[in-house]
Amino acid sequence: MKHTNKKVLSKGIKYLAAALPLVMIGPSVLYSAFNNQDKDLYILILILGIIATFAAIFLMFKGIITIVKSMFD
Repeated sequence: MKHTNKKVLSKGIKYLAAALPLVMIGPSVLYSAFNNQDKDLYILILILGIIATFAAIFLMFKGIITIVKSMFD
């Protein structure tokens, strides 16, 4: 009978915990960028928002895959 690998599970939970603030920050920064298109820093803030959003998606994907791996591998 297999048991859950607790080290790998905690690593997956850490990935999800790191993704949580990015899930909130990324879309907020994108919204702010699109509302201020006439400002000078529009492109920089837009790029930062896109990076934060994609980092959140990547960390969530990595966390879920790691948790599943800890349970079924």
